[in-house]
This record gives sequence, C-alpha cells and structure tokens, in this order.
Amino acid sequence: MNRMIVAQLARPLLISICVAVVLLVVVRGGGAVIFSGRAAVLVPFAALLPFVAAAVCVVGLGLVQPRVDRLVGRLTHHREVSPYSALAAAATRIRAGSLEQALPGLAEVLASGTGASRAVVWLAVGDRLVSAAAQPPDGGEPPTAENLAVLLARPDTNHVVPVLDGTVLRAVLAIGKPNAAITPQDQRLMQDVANGAGLLLRGVALNAELAEQVHRADDLATELQASRQRLARAREVERRRLVIELRHATTDRLAALRAEVSAARAALRPGRERAEIAKDALQRARTGLDDLIDRFRVIARGVYPAMLRDQGPVGALDELAADLPRPVRLTGGLTRRLAWEIESGIYYLAASAVQQLAGRPAECELLVHLEHADGRLSVRVEDRAPVVAAEQVRDALADDAERLAALGGEIELTDAAAPGTHEAASLAGSDTATPGGPRVITLRAWLPDRIEPPVEPAAAEAGAR
Repeated sequence: MNRMIVAQLARPLLISICVAVVLLVVVRGGGAVIFSGRAAVLVPFAALLPFVAAAVCVVGLGLVQPRVDRLVGRLTHHREVSPYSALAAAATRIRAGSLEQALPGLAEVLASGTGASRAVVWLAVGDRLVSAAAQPPDGGEPPTAENLAVLLARPDTNHVVPVLDGTVLRAVLAIGKPNAAITPQDQRLMQDVANGAGLLLRGVALNAELAEQVHRADDLATELQASRQRLARAREVERRRLVIELRHATTDRLAALRAEVSAARAALRPGRERAEIAKDALQRARTGLDDLIDRFRVIARGVYPAMLRDQGPVGALDELAADLPRPVRLTGGLTRRLAWEIESGIYYLAASAVQQLAGRPAECELLVHLEHADGRLSVRVEDRAPVVAAEQVRDALADDAERLAALGGEIELTDAAAPGTHEAASLAGSDTATPGGPRVITLRAWLPDRIEPPVEPAAAEAGAR
C-alpha cells in the first residue's frame, strides 16, 4: 500500500486515540473523584467535565501532533512534505548549482502532493523527451519518448503538464495514479508546480541542449581534423599525380622537339644548306609543339576545369570526353545548378573514372549517366568492355571516395559478368575480375543535393541569445 495513504490513515487514528484517552481520563476519572464524596463541593461542576476535556484536547493537540507526526514517519517511513516548501527547497538547491538534487526534489513534490505512485520530470532535449528525474527513481538508462502523445500512451502515465517557453516545449511533468482518479486538486497542484518551476526547468533544459551541442561540436572538431588529414593526403597524392602527368606529357615530347630543332639547325649549317630537310624538321617540331600545348590544356582542365564553373558537371565531362581516345556517351543532367562542393565532388569522381576507363582506345562506348532526383545528385559509369582491371579503377578512386564520404555521399563499384553469363564478383572485398569471360564494370555514386549545416539554425540562434 502507498506509504502516503498509510500515513494519512495512521495520523488521524493516533490523534483519535489520544483524544479518546483524554476524554476517558478527564470525564471518567474526574467524575469518579467528584462522586466519590471526597470533593462533594465540585458536584455542581460535573456537567462541565466534557468541556474541560475538550479544552485539554485542543491545548494538548498542539503539543502532541509533532510527536505523532514523527511516530507516523518512523512507522511508515513517510515524511509529510508541503509541495510548495519542497519546491522552494528545490529552487534553493538549483541556485546553489546542485541539479542532481533539484530535479528529484520536484519529482518528490509531485508524488507526495498528488498521491501518485509515480512522478517523472521529462526534459525536452532536441526533438525528444528524456526522463531527468523520477519518484521512485528509475534504474538503468533513462527512458525517452518522441513526443507528448507517445508519453501519454505510456501505461505508467495518467496526466501530464507541459512547461513552455513561449511556444517552445522545455519540460513535461507527468504522474501516474493507476488506482485513483486525477482530481482537480492534482491538476491545480501540477500546474502550480509547473509555473513555479518553469524557469528552473527551462534553465536545466537549456543546459542539456548546450551540453548536447558541445558534444556535437567535439564530434565535428574530430571530423574536421580527420577531414583535414584526408585533404592533406589527397593534396599530396594530387601533387604527385600532377608531377607524373607533367613529366609524362613533357619528357618525350620535349625530347622529340629538341631533336627536330637540332636537325633543322644541322640542315641549315653553313655549307650544308638543305632547305627541304630543315623545313620538314621545323614542321614536325611545330606539330610536336602543338601536341604539347594541347596536352598542357588537358592537364590544366583536369586541375581546374573552367567549364565546370560555367556549365556544371555535364559540360565539364563533355569537354573532358572530347579529348579521350575512346568514345564516351554522356546522358542525363541536372534539374538546376547546385553548390560548388556538390558539383565538383561528383565531377572529379566521374572524371577520374572516365579517364581510367576511357584512357585507351576501344570501340565500345563508355556510358556515363548523370541524374538529379529525390534530393540526390548521382552518376553511373558503365563499361561493357573494360580495358583495365576493376581493382585498378578502385585504387584510382580511393581519394575521390574519401572526398565523397566527407560530403555525406556513397560510392559503389561492381565487377560483374556480362549478361548471359553466370559469374559475378563484388568489389566490396579484395576479389578481382575473373578472366575468361566478358565483364561489365559499373560505378555508382551519389551526393545529397544540399549540405546540411553542422549546427541547427534554431540551436545557433538560441546560443547567440
């Protein structure tokens, strides 16, 4: 049985016993003394004995009641608490900085003041409600609820009172009385407690939100540090790739150009004027120089494609494909221009894949499809006659895959048997293409079409206030 109910029954019972004893002693004892003949002079006052007994009870009640309360408390382990005095004590504790004592005090106020078997103080943290204090206390992880409707559907909750900060829900006071009805007095008490504790609970809720934002900021700082390391590694890889590309583009071509110029000089040496030979050498030198300039333009477009900024990834990929020795069929497109991070992330990944798969001559077209739908920008590159191994493509896309993951996207590379065959292999592990049959390499990648801010605008405004 509820200790408070036992205490409420035991207290009047003990007081009634005390009153009955006083009445019995004064009326019966006094009457026996008066009518025994020893105090015959007091016989006319015998009718006043009940009134005297009542006066003694009234006077003695003020002296006896504290002792009765202590006795009831020892017997039932229940302490009668004024809800408002307990609320004042909780406010004092919160001003002293003891949040761990304040919230359980409020839960105790609700339980003792309403006679509930369970009282809980829920804090609104983010988009959910979290149990911050309960009477009796909960064990283990604090329970959570998505909203007020879910909270009211809990079997241990019969009545809730929200604590609002304007239109923002800060906390919820909830009680459970499974064997009793919620009275108007209970509702008024909970509303008064909510009004009196509103500022206290709002402060605690804001502290909880601040702690969550600090934790989120720590996570973001860790992610930022990891992102910086990935970018530094990608920068170093790109630097080495550019050096190799420049060396490959210039060494042979410059050597050939130097040889042709030397041949022209030798042909025009005094005494050996051979104009036709010099003309042919200079013509070959010019052709080599034009080829070298074109190669430099390709490298420059790979480093910073101006077409990407002007026309987006479709135009940039179309320009890139025009310089490749293998035909590339580009389909699809964007419904609108997106942020630079999104467009460049998809472009560089697709460009790396296209350069790997279409960098050598082949008759079969390389299929590239761009699609913007359902809040995603996706690309699919399909090679039905690959001239390079899938493992080589995956290694070449490692840095681009990290860049894509940092922006919230995903990449999938598969190496499957061509239609009509039965063998298939996934590149999720370390397996490679199985020789002896036609293969199809398919690259699928996507990015969200907008990058979410790391801190919600509402939380940022609250922090600014």
